[in-house]
Amino acid sequence: MPDAASLIASLEARAGALRRLGYRVRFDLTDTGEAILLDGTGPAAVITATAPETEADTALSLSATDLERLIAGRLSPMLAFSTGRLRIEGSKGVAMKLAGMLDEE
Repeated sequence: MPDAASLIASLEARAGALRRLGYRVRFDLTDTGEAILLDGTGPAAVITATAPETEADTALSLSATDLERLIAGRLSPMLAFSTGRLRIEGSKGVAMKLAGMLDEE
């Protein structure tokens, strides 16, 4: 199972595309109790470990393994959502925009 640090590193590798997001997204890792904040509101995307109660425009709840698969493009966000592996709190539009950015190469 990946840890928050390796997931942050994977997200940072995609920071070039994620800086255009324009929103704050929190990833709540359901199996570890950790959270990661992607702040795409500034000139560069900032990705850090955070508390699960940190304010964000959208919160995505999923396992660390599923987040790793989403980042790598091995799990479709729509499939994860429709099968209950991914829960979204807040703006679903922001989640859709993020999914599109993760699909970009």
